[in-house]
Amino acid sequence: MDENARAKAGITSLPGSLYEALCAVQGSKLVRDTLGDHIFEKFVENKKVEWDRFRTHISQFEIDRYLPML
Repeated sequence: MDENARAKAGITSLPGSLYEALCAVQGSKLVRDTLGDHIFEKFVENKKVEWDRFRTHISQFEIDRYLPML
């Protein structure tokens, strides 16, 4: 199915990144009610730290690929 066919059928995609998933979780009453406010807030806080560490990490692949360009 292409994107239009999925949209017509009401089929949505899963988040494409931890950041997108985190945004979805933050807006979820179900997750908040299931975990409780304290655990929910700590979970979101920890996932923000995880995302920040991931997005600022420079992999060996990036070093090998882009450093020689400088």
